[in-house]
Amino acid sequence: MQVKKNPQAEIGRNSSLYFAIGLNIMLFITWQALEFKTYDKADIDIGMINLEKEVEEEIPIININTPPPPPPPVVLTETVQIVEDIEDIEETVIESTEVSQDDRIADVVVNVRDVAVTEVEEEVEVPFAIIEDVPIFPGCENVSKAQKRACFEQKIQAHVVKHFQYPQVALELGIHGRVSVMFTIDKDGSITKIRTRGPDKTLENEAVRIINTLPKMIPGKQRGKPVPVPFSLPINFVMAVN
Repeated sequence: MQVKKNPQAEIGRNSSLYFAIGLNIMLFITWQALEFKTYDKADIDIGMINLEKEVEEEIPIININTPPPPPPPVVLTETVQIVEDIEDIEETVIESTEVSQDDRIADVVVNVRDVAVTEVEEEVEVPFAIIEDVPIFPGCENVSKAQKRACFEQKIQAHVVKHFQYPQVALELGIHGRVSVMFTIDKDGSITKIRTRGPDKTLENEAVRIINTLPKMIPGKQRGKPVPVPFSLPINFVMAVN
């Protein structure tokens, strides 16, 4: 059976496309209607600017004291005078001081008698342990040579015990310990070069005070000559427990 209706004449064939186009057109018109603004012409102030009127401003006149320009520089003209060379100038000749192998060195003979020999006495400290004659503490003069060393050490210990005083500051702070004292019995028997090392400066000062109270001694001798003798002594600071 032959179809009599023309397919090109169908109305609903492009209906969706037409709908979309129409919808977009309506949305655009609606948006323009919402964005449209009107203004009241009576509230608008139309002012006019008069450009023909000139504003005259008074500019104050300021007098500036300009210093005068400096004077032009003075140009000194040098006058060159040509003098004839009529005097003979003696030139100084500097001779070389370098010595070559052809130069002869003067033979100078030095006799032994011309050399002055000066004996320099060196001050050498001899330790207490190895010195031949130990220093003599007052009161040890009449003992034998073998007992003088032991007598010296006993007198030193007795002197420390006699003059020992525990520092009050160290007692209050509970400071105690051992102080190593090193000093030198000089060639004249005096005490010099006192050095200390201990746990606190207060104890070290007390040890120095005790050593300074040592009497003058008979100096030690090495090969019959007085020599300085270093000596070390430990002093223990112990707090008594009640």
